[in-house]
Amino acid sequence: MTLLAIETSCDETSAAVIRNGSIRSNVISSQIRLHAEYGGVVPELAAREHLRNLMPVARAAMQGARVEPQDLEAVAATRGPGLPSALMIGFKAAQSVAFVLRKPLVGIHHHEAHLYSPWIAADPPGADFGAFAANVALIVSGGHTLLVQVENESKYRLLGTTVDDAAGECFDKIGKLIGLPYPAGPEIDRLAESGNPRAFDFPRPMIHDPNDDFSFSGLKTSVRYFLRDHPALLNLRQPVCDLCASVQAAIVDVLVTKTMRAAARCRVSTVTASGGVTCNRVLRRELASACQRAGIRLRLAEPAFCTDNAAMIGILAERKLLAGMKDFDLDSEVLPGWQLDEAPGATAAAV
Repeated sequence: MTLLAIETSCDETSAAVIRNGSIRSNVISSQIRLHAEYGGVVPELAAREHLRNLMPVARAAMQGARVEPQDLEAVAATRGPGLPSALMIGFKAAQSVAFVLRKPLVGIHHHEAHLYSPWIAADPPGADFGAFAANVALIVSGGHTLLVQVENESKYRLLGTTVDDAAGECFDKIGKLIGLPYPAGPEIDRLAESGNPRAFDFPRPMIHDPNDDFSFSGLKTSVRYFLRDHPALLNLRQPVCDLCASVQAAIVDVLVTKTMRAAARCRVSTVTASGGVTCNRVLRRELASACQRAGIRLRLAEPAFCTDNAAMIGILAERKLLAGMKDFDLDSEVLPGWQLDEAPGATAAAV
């Protein structure tokens, strides 16, 4: 099977070609520099950039994979969740291609694709589902923080989500308070390497709550008041590094603690993590240490597949086609607010 996949849920325009579980190409055009001036993603600008970049990106993906349109057997695109105008650019383009070629169209849930990204091996890139096991999955990005129990490839249940700010959003908002450029997560990660994570004691919101939900707005507020009372701190490099390390430690502590607690309760032997924040070096190290202590296998998405990319969309679409998915609607619309527990295969969390 040869499949073209498109991803435009936020500020990355991506296209990939998948053939028989192998990623033949995965092209990503990022808009980070465009949105950095505004300190966050501007939906209207994102949609315009998708319009500008989608055809060149898709063409590059096809050329990189050395395939022609007539070689395609299916088309896939992110249907939701995401920015409405951004989603529409990619999904409508995929519908058009599928209509012209008279091929199946698969609309993919963005978060569901993240569940599969840890099972994409990086060398060579392709599906590694021979090692698939039931797992508790952490999906953590700028817009979402989720814990999911994955029972098998076709069944999973949403355990918890964020009740306010997502972890990546918290990184960006605190970075803005410090005066760091957008996106602030990578810069906080870099500065924290030279800092003391125990220099300042910030709260770990909801870390002791028995549920699997997350909350990071209280941490952001705590940092805001701390900087109000210690404004001179921002003029010195070492205290800024210590601040970044302390903030990062608080966020990572919550993510790791709640993930491992869910894994123990669900009695799984594997933990996975994906999403843009999974690129954070301390999160990767702490998850690895916690899993080693618990005797649990850890699968982390490769950095290239942590952020938004069409490869994970295509890999999941191919799996759905191989499993016999038959519901293709060329008249379907995007679902910007599509919740993971509403996607096919999902079930509600047990009370």
